[in-house]
Amino acid sequence: MEGEVAACISLSSSTHPTTPQNHRKPGKTIMPFGIVSAWNKRRRSKSQDHSDPWVYKPVEFWQLEDQTPQSTKRRLGSSVFTLKEMEEATCSFNEKNLVGKGGFGRVYRGVLRSGEVVAIKKMELPTFKEAEGEREFRVEVDILSRLEHPNLVSLIGYCADGKHRFLVYEYLQHGNLQDHLNGFGKAKMEWPLRLKVALGAARGLAYLHSSSDVGIPIVHRDFKSTNILLNANFEAKISDFGLAKLMPEGQEIFVTARVLGTFGYFDPEYTSTGKLTLQSDVYAFGVVLLELLTGRRAVDLNQGPSDQNLVLQVRHILNDRKKLRKVIDPELSRSSFTLESIAMFANLASRCIRIESSERPSMAECVKELQTIIYTNSKPMGMGMGMMSFKMA
Repeated sequence: MEGEVAACISLSSSTHPTTPQNHRKPGKTIMPFGIVSAWNKRRRSKSQDHSDPWVYKPVEFWQLEDQTPQSTKRRLGSSVFTLKEMEEATCSFNEKNLVGKGGFGRVYRGVLRSGEVVAIKKMELPTFKEAEGEREFRVEVDILSRLEHPNLVSLIGYCADGKHRFLVYEYLQHGNLQDHLNGFGKAKMEWPLRLKVALGAARGLAYLHSSSDVGIPIVHRDFKSTNILLNANFEAKISDFGLAKLMPEGQEIFVTARVLGTFGYFDPEYTSTGKLTLQSDVYAFGVVLLELLTGRRAVDLNQGPSDQNLVLQVRHILNDRKKLRKVIDPELSRSSFTLESIAMFANLASRCIRIESSERPSMAECVKELQTIIYTNSKPMGMGMGMMSFKMA
């Protein structure tokens, strides 16, 4: 393999405290493992298998006792759950607890034995995708176990019981951003709330790019509106780190032959050259800004051939104030936005989706600009001017 995965999880010699080693049942073995991440590469020379740390091993391999225990310490702890605990939490995966579906599998609302309400992602993949799913599972556990930020979803724990794989997250009451923008959410999102969500998501990406906690910048690589979750206060939290990539130490570009992500959010430069950079996330962020502005999907196959791709549809008018009002989400109340804030927001989006990555702003710059836009939208005088400017022609 080419090293697509940013991190690897290896077996430790410890066992799950609730499963005595001498009383394990076949097929119910807990997979206890320590975490070896990309920023600890230097220690891999001590490993018994260091020829290619990214080669996928069947689940039976991970159940073997590792003769070289590792003392990897995580800044944040993640609980290890059994399959039985996952079944109990979801009432045996009852359909009434189903809250979402995705490429990884299904997501259920669950209640742990402690009484904590959580979201449980159950990995359900066809056989030919199991290896890929296992890698993404391990990357997500590794990365989220090491990071902590109010705009990143919190990983409560995981389950690796036999061949079963689950990720357990904090439960976010308002689901994902795309559902709200497309009418599936209960609460209507006015302009100030959309600005708040944009700022929160920007802060989350800026944190990943800053390398402040782990020492190495992280590219999310699958940033999109369905991976922005909203809590009870509509604080944005970035989720789904299965495709995340830790940038090579001291480098700003990672070259790969495999382009991973979601259609509609792909950085054109990454797609054409295979060069993954932090700016690839900035492009995807720009697409999300367009979704917030227009209320449309990044890709809508129900539209005509020329209107399916949101970026291609609106890119040429983002800096034309006269035409801009035609693409503003009609669901927005006119009293909730100002012309100036809309124009500034559209300008930021247009720079994020530029073809050349070097011409895009950094996420830190996006945070600062969004703070200014929020302030501009809150000014009473600007509110009146915006209202007058947007009266029907």
